[in-house]
Amino acid sequence: MSINSFGHLLRLSTWGESHGPAIGCMLEGCPPGLALDEAAIQAFLDKRRPGTGRNVSPRQEPDRVRILSGVYEGKTTGTPIAMVIDNVDARSKDYPADAPYRPGHADYSYDAKYGLRDPRGGGRASARETAMRVAGGAVARLIIPDVSIMAKVVAIGGETDAAKWDAMLDDARGDGDSLGALVECTATGVPAGWGAPVYGKLDAALAGAMMSIPAVKGVEIGEGMNAAALKGSENADPMRPGPEYGANHSGGTAGGISTGQPIVVRAAFKPTSSIRKPVPSINAAGEPKDAVTKGRHDPCVGIRGAPVMEAMMALVLADHFLLHRAQCG
Repeated sequence: MSINSFGHLLRLSTWGESHGPAIGCMLEGCPPGLALDEAAIQAFLDKRRPGTGRNVSPRQEPDRVRILSGVYEGKTTGTPIAMVIDNVDARSKDYPADAPYRPGHADYSYDAKYGLRDPRGGGRASARETAMRVAGGAVARLIIPDVSIMAKVVAIGGETDAAKWDAMLDDARGDGDSLGALVECTATGVPAGWGAPVYGKLDAALAGAMMSIPAVKGVEIGEGMNAAALKGSENADPMRPGPEYGANHSGGTAGGISTGQPIVVRAAFKPTSSIRKPVPSINAAGEPKDAVTKGRHDPCVGIRGAPVMEAMMALVLADHFLLHRAQCG
């Protein structure tokens, strides 16, 4: 089963664990002849990496990417692009093997599925894996150079006033707790026609891509959940010659196909599950025990989720561009 792979014509496979020696990926289907070097990828990785401020994990990972294959003399060759990042600041002692399951994390569910788990930082379930998505997304952007993708945090802990966020995060961190966030990702420059009806819908692919990001528990496109409270006349996107649109309630898709309007996706990131505040739980023997996590974690994982959303948007759009070109020329 290719459960560690994502995409159709452009296919990203990732590997590695939070506290293993390295993490890596392979990107298949990238067209040849695109200018690519490690510096171009690094610029996006630096936006996601930890240790850059008090509101993100203090783990010191430079996230230096190395390209192992698929590039020759600064150009993609059309063969698989393999990339790797060494883990240099893992602190496995923070995760004893007999620690209770962290409620909200994948500790118990991994144990239930596989009969064993890697307790070090969550292993494969850790958001550390998303660094390779960002690396793959950096390459995907080269395939769709006319598309601009930007994500931003629009709410933390339910509060939309950014001036209050630092104090809220300080309070949560002081209490040994964490906060959730709402992140919005917008892609402009996507022409009309990408995507496909029924099972190949662009918005369905975007929703699945965003939901695959660790800690994401909800995804909206355009008006999203709010559309259920609107009338048809209120939710419609009026059209004029051009075409020009009077609104973008649909979030840039209709019938699963792009309309030419900006594609707008929002994702709800739950509060970080690894917290110092005690939470009732059980250990592997089924005995009651409070879970207290002493490792280094983000007080709000959604902050570093923004560049991951950009990467997933890029991967989906590049894949659907290649699918569209294959069918329609």
